[in-house]
Amino acid sequence: MNEYLGTYEEFIMRPNMHYDGTLPIEKRDDNRYLLEFSHVSFRYPGTSQDILKDISMTFYIGEKLALVGQNGAGKSTLIKLLCRLYEPTEGEIRLNGINIAKYDYDEYVRIFSVVFQDFHLYDFPLDENVASGAAVDRQRLQRALELAGMWERTQELPQKEKTLLGHENGQGVLLSGGEAQKLAIARALYKDAPFIILDEPAAALDPLAEAAVYENFNTLVRDKTAIYISHRMSSCKFCDRIIVLGGGRILEEGTHETLLERHGRYYELYSAQAAYYRNEK
Repeated sequence: MNEYLGTYEEFIMRPNMHYDGTLPIEKRDDNRYLLEFSHVSFRYPGTSQDILKDISMTFYIGEKLALVGQNGAGKSTLIKLLCRLYEPTEGEIRLNGINIAKYDYDEYVRIFSVVFQDFHLYDFPLDENVASGAAVDRQRLQRALELAGMWERTQELPQKEKTLLGHENGQGVLLSGGEAQKLAIARALYKDAPFIILDEPAAALDPLAEAAVYENFNTLVRDKTAIYISHRMSSCKFCDRIIVLGGGRILEEGTHETLLERHGRYYELYSAQAAYYRNEK
């Protein structure tokens, strides 16, 4: 046990790999934040293989953007770079024309609400899970749970929104996979950040169920900039723009209809997957 704790302490005490920056994020009521990648490449330290290669793209304000591609295409890595969990090996990422490394780290991450594919709920009360802390705005909490389709279920729980989750505390409630997913989405909505990102949180669902999650979430984000990540082409047909990644590069971009007309990689992937879907329109 001491050996394990020693490794843990060594990891915790490691210095940050990034420069925290000092510039404050401009406070904007209109959410006019423009993000862009400029010739960004990334490889893990100590390796020679690029996971992303010369990526240049812009996230337009209010746009619903989908990143699609097969497993290992670099979709999640791109998002982690955007969120400053990694730093580019080459190139730079800019927010409103300024390299994101120059911004104060804590302020920068506040503009994102992210639901990763490996999201986690904690053995705390439900309301604290959604609010990510003990200070909970009740009106905001109810709104987020209603939008995520979880309010009625919450009212059925033993202590409603104060119900403990998980079994580690001896008296908590264990939610189903679908309910946990809705709670993770409610957490993202509660934060009310200008950028919302879904990184394949419904990857374990069948194609039609995953498509329903993305389409319903799209109606919830309204005028925010939303980024959806999926390896299933049909899940993101409703997006304003689709970017197809492969081998760490941008292969194609356009709408669902224009990409199908080109008969390129998107068309190949969509046609291959469509055979497994039912009631595809």
